[in-house]
Amino acid sequence: MSEELKRVLIEGYNEEKLERNSYDEGWAQIYSAKQNDLILQADMVGVEVKLNKLCGVVQVGDVRGFIPQEFSGTTDAHAFRRLLGEPVAFKIVTYDRDGDTFIASRQAAIEQMEGMTWKWLELGAAITAVVRAVHTKAMTVDIGGIEVEMPVQEFAHGWTDDLRDVVQIGDHFKVKVVELDKELKKVVISKKALDKSPWPDCSKRYNTRGEYIGTVSGVVEYGVFVNLERGVDALVRHMPFDKVKRGDKVFIKVIRVDLNKQQIMARITRKR
Repeated sequence: MSEELKRVLIEGYNEEKLERNSYDEGWAQIYSAKQNDLILQADMVGVEVKLNKLCGVVQVGDVRGFIPQEFSGTTDAHAFRRLLGEPVAFKIVTYDRDGDTFIASRQAAIEQMEGMTWKWLELGAAITAVVRAVHTKAMTVDIGGIEVEMPVQEFAHGWTDDLRDVVQIGDHFKVKVVELDKELKKVVISKKALDKSPWPDCSKRYNTRGEYIGTVSGVVEYGVFVNLERGVDALVRHMPFDKVKRGDKVFIKVIRVDLNKQQIMARITRKR
């Protein structure tokens, strides 16, 4: 049976449609990214050893690609493996259409993003930060390819006892650039600077010698922090004959309200 006859016997046959169906969207993205020097992003779905090299596995459409550790932006194998399941940015280095695979570089993507960010970054700018690591009193965030450490004091108004209780890796939030030196490549950021401060309004609600109920938000060497409302924590003396722990409900008596320091000093009168 001739090819022409085969076509005639297929009702609705349209050669143009057949060509479109063979179009591979994944490979179109890969070619475009390579030709136009673009950054792609995908979840790292696996970690494999290829040619004796540890590689992260990413996928564009149905095409599997590999990011060798040397192109990952980290020399630490444990840190590299922690990217598993996380979205990663990368640039296409080489591709093998016949082998249906490609090699990519996360490091190249990070360097390009970082360079672009330094160009437009300005003092006072608000920028999205993505959390990369969280510790008790500090976190590391990524702002457009630049990794910055932000201390707990710049996270929120009031006392935060342990950042790990309120922040997770991968969280997104806006931060403000409060210090910037492009020549030294130094940037200081603050999430708190974009949040509405409870001061001085809260000072109207707490009076010297007034008694209030609150929740212990932290216990440190020099005293106890008691949360009265969101962003407002009183610094309280240790109890002389008893101890409190985080989460305890207590009654306090205000000793002093300091507007300049945005601080309330008090003492615990009793536990609830």
